[in-house]
Amino acid sequence: MPILCNYYLTYRCNAACGFCDIWQKPSPFVKVDDVRKNLLDLKRLGVKFIDFTGGEPLLHRDLPEILDIAKRMGFVTTVTTNALLYPKRAKDLAGKIDLLHFSLDSAYKERHDESRGVRCYDKVLESIEVAKSLGEYPDILFTVQATNYEEIPVVYETISRPNDLMLILNPIFQYGAFFEAKQTEAMFDFVLKFSRKRLVYMNAAFIALRRDGGNRRRKPVCKAVSEVVVISPSNEMVLPCYHAGYKKIPIENRLYELRRSPLIEDEARLEGRHEFCEGCSVNCYFEPSFATHLSKYFWIALPSKAKYIYHKLFPQGLLWRYVKGRLRNGFASLPKKEVQSVSAPI
Repeated sequence: MPILCNYYLTYRCNAACGFCDIWQKPSPFVKVDDVRKNLLDLKRLGVKFIDFTGGEPLLHRDLPEILDIAKRMGFVTTVTTNALLYPKRAKDLAGKIDLLHFSLDSAYKERHDESRGVRCYDKVLESIEVAKSLGEYPDILFTVQATNYEEIPVVYETISRPNDLMLILNPIFQYGAFFEAKQTEAMFDFVLKFSRKRLVYMNAAFIALRRDGGNRRRKPVCKAVSEVVVISPSNEMVLPCYHAGYKKIPIENRLYELRRSPLIEDEARLEGRHEFCEGCSVNCYFEPSFATHLSKYFWIALPSKAKYIYHKLFPQGLLWRYVKGRLRNGFASLPKKEVQSVSAPI
């Protein structure tokens, strides 16, 4: 039973990141009616999380409506953006994104803008202020490379911690022949140590996987087919994952039937075993793989996942303030509104 859907709203993007080639692909935008029908099937399949991605998802003019549909169906929604359009669209999106991520690749404006191929550093800072004014708690998503990992403390001290926002450290991964992911043991050691800090999240299993040489065909840990549904902007089911994507099957209002067909059973038996799977470490597929299947990576990932969930449930140290007040004077010592804020997510 899949837990996650990577729903590509478009491959179009208003940036030109040096470590990504999605923005180079011609692409339509998904149709709202197709999204609605597919979400109904995803609900029947047991999917819990919908990552509305791209390209740049905020380019889709119907994104607020799409998020509304997903929220009404009870999905946890995720959107990652370069923030160029966020200040303009923030009010329409407020309250509709459970996990909102602003991408940042450097502590310094010039380096970040160069990495993204467009001037967007200032938009990230502006977006943080706009989001906070609307009661949103975005995460700062930092793509960690051998060339920028030493900038992490600056991002933490000047952007993440002052704004009480989680800093997600996302190790770069190999992108086929298009991009060579440069990583070093010094980088691994640094990010593992730094991720222990408050308001810093990194799935430690990502580093363990890389140190093990990535996925191994003889004993695969990838569950990209079993745990993830990938849908393209052209309303196709992509198998086994977006990055390999050697099968693109038109959905035609039959996503549930396709996912329950012998095709998926055959692909699931092959997941992680293809020639192109050797050494793979694509984060967005191993995150659900680690979380849903017992392995050494499950146990390595568990503490960091628990830390992230704690922060998202209890932002700004609310739980600690609650506990201190309860120990000191009992529940009556806390404002009624604050007690409700703590207890509601539980």
